[in-house]
Amino acid sequence: MAAFLYRIGRWAFRRRRLVGGLWLGAVVLAIAAAALAPAAEDEDLSMPGTESQKAFDLLDQRFPQDNAQGAEARLVFQAPDGQRVTAQQSRAAVEEALGSLDNGEQVASATDPYGTGAVSEDGTIAYSTVTYTADAVDLTAQTKTALENAASRARDAGLTVEIGGSALDAEEAMGGTTEVVGVVVAAVVLVLALGSLVAAGLSLLTAFVGVAVAFGLVSALAAPLGLTSTVAILTLMLGLAVGIDYALFITSRFRDERARGSDPEEAAGRAVGTAGSAVVFAGATVFIALVGLGVVGIPELTKMGLGGAGAVALAVLVALTLVPALFGFFGRRVLSRAVRRATGPAAGGGRPGLGTRWARFVLRRPVAVLMITGLGLGAVALPALSLELGLPGDESKSVETTQRRAYDLLSEGFGPGFNGPLTVVVDMSAAPDTRATTDLVVRTVRAVDGIASVGEPVFSRTEDTAVLTAVPRTAPNSGETKDLVHTLRDTVSGVEADTGADVLVTGTTAMNIDISEAMSDALVPYLTVVIGLAVLLLTVVFRSILVPVKAALGFLLSVGAAFGVLVAVFQWGWAADLIGIEQTGPVMSLMPILIIGIVFGLAMDYEVFLVSRMREAHVHGASPGEAIVSGFRHSGRVVAAAAIIMTSVFAGFIGMSNPTIQTMGVGLAAAVAFDAFVVRMAIAPAVLALLGRRAWWLPRILDRVLPNVDIEGEALTGHVPGHATELGTPVRQLPVGRD
Repeated sequence: MAAFLYRIGRWAFRRRRLVGGLWLGAVVLAIAAAALAPAAEDEDLSMPGTESQKAFDLLDQRFPQDNAQGAEARLVFQAPDGQRVTAQQSRAAVEEALGSLDNGEQVASATDPYGTGAVSEDGTIAYSTVTYTADAVDLTAQTKTALENAASRARDAGLTVEIGGSALDAEEAMGGTTEVVGVVVAAVVLVLALGSLVAAGLSLLTAFVGVAVAFGLVSALAAPLGLTSTVAILTLMLGLAVGIDYALFITSRFRDERARGSDPEEAAGRAVGTAGSAVVFAGATVFIALVGLGVVGIPELTKMGLGGAGAVALAVLVALTLVPALFGFFGRRVLSRAVRRATGPAAGGGRPGLGTRWARFVLRRPVAVLMITGLGLGAVALPALSLELGLPGDESKSVETTQRRAYDLLSEGFGPGFNGPLTVVVDMSAAPDTRATTDLVVRTVRAVDGIASVGEPVFSRTEDTAVLTAVPRTAPNSGETKDLVHTLRDTVSGVEADTGADVLVTGTTAMNIDISEAMSDALVPYLTVVIGLAVLLLTVVFRSILVPVKAALGFLLSVGAAFGVLVAVFQWGWAADLIGIEQTGPVMSLMPILIIGIVFGLAMDYEVFLVSRMREAHVHGASPGEAIVSGFRHSGRVVAAAAIIMTSVFAGFIGMSNPTIQTMGVGLAAAVAFDAFVVRMAIAPAVLALLGRRAWWLPRILDRVLPNVDIEGEALTGHVPGHATELGTPVRQLPVGRD
């Protein structure tokens, strides 16, 4: 592996114009494809195999005419204090507002709240459902302006009017300026870590190239593959984080090799052969973890995993090819100013760096460090015991949005369960008497404690299927509603036995509950598959049993602490105001398994980069303690910088209005910080110090069976400037001050 990557690094350095041109062409093509691709509609989450999904599929078959409907908007009207919307003046204002939508180019219908009973019991709130012939992303600016003008007409008459529904969802701002702040922080850290604006700019440039290609491809494929905006943002987030990190590690190794006296081409080859090997295997662990999300069985989660995995794969390719090519373009400017002024290889000595001093401190007090950090992470993880899962709706949006205010008005006027109705689908294809069966289901559902109301049944054209709308008394994300769904399903099972009908409970609320439970059930299989494969991979890389096991256990500590942060912030509201969270509630059900998948791969990044240098020292005869110090001396500062960069990039997405991305930003930033600075920088060296030489033990049978991937670059020991040859070609030695 090291020899192969060594040749790639030297080839890319020599053929830098070709490599640069190919990547530039890839960026242009990806951007052009994204610009020409049609916009994609964000799809609802689906969970094959659940009762909710089975009911939705049945509705698609029996009520095909409903599939022709497009986006919906809900105009919610509230009368001034002390008045009612049924009063003549208010009613006239509502009817005028709705009348302005008649004959709209994309308007299919607008319901009359007074004729459909869409007025609250106290007469203060009413709503109208506006149905469009096109999806939200296809609604024209004129159509949306007409909707907003209709609301303004009623407001001018003294009514409070808010707009809910999917028609405005496509207009929501996906981000703000915080992600830019994250990139700025990353740039500052790069400059401080590398001591060169050129080297820092090189890492950022290559990361942007990988992100541009990945983001362009996801955008271009969004419509045909059904990729949502969340997939695109995750691709951007991961592409930036790992792209900067991978370029940083190879750049740092290149500078080390140049400081030792290697000529530029040789240094590029050795950097890619050694640090590049670590990049390949670190990227492989991230790739495995993300692709492994497919075992859960949720299409959206699978797409997110594949999109993120594609971004990571591109980041690895960019790091192995474009980074050494840019070394050739920038020459000595990649080096720090101090090294450029030197006339020969950098001399050792001087005061040990912070990484060396920290490693020696841990070696002197491994038990104390292990106890303090382990107990500290355990304390942070305690809130995770109260983790509740759900899916965000309009209730999670800012009160500054009209969608959230419309949600609150509907809850006030029609009860907290109005925004999360349950849909009961009755399949009577095997029932002898469809009308009697439907009446029995209606009576049974109405008798269930917790049901506020049940609407009149709607029959399919063949009358073999009926649909009921049952409104709970409690809010969609409440524990009472979850219990209600299970109670309702248990209750209607008696009707199924008596009539032969198939009664299914679905709707967005029921689907969210089913997905949350499926997430919990999938955690153990997912962890088994992903951690098992990654431990096997790390066993091959480090040729050790205990090092990979230690890495996996440390990851469980860091991810548990991250879950504790999520519960404290999003459920309990700690520091919620600082990041703009105005409504606490359950953590999004996709988050635990998604964070596990992403963070496990990223955690193994730091494990590979840091421990590979320890392994390199160990195979060259260093004692266990010396190997630990060597790893921190060579990689500690770079790993710390990479962790700060990745944490900053993830934290930069906390300011986005999308609740999924916001939760992901908090969880990933916390998990990376805990894993890099507590687990890898403190717990890992403490454990290795206590294990001593046993840390590198490998059974003889595994030593014979496992392939030798040579991540330390042992195959390159012959490629030493001045006396080595590469495939018979002498490698010349130049002082670091020359190019």
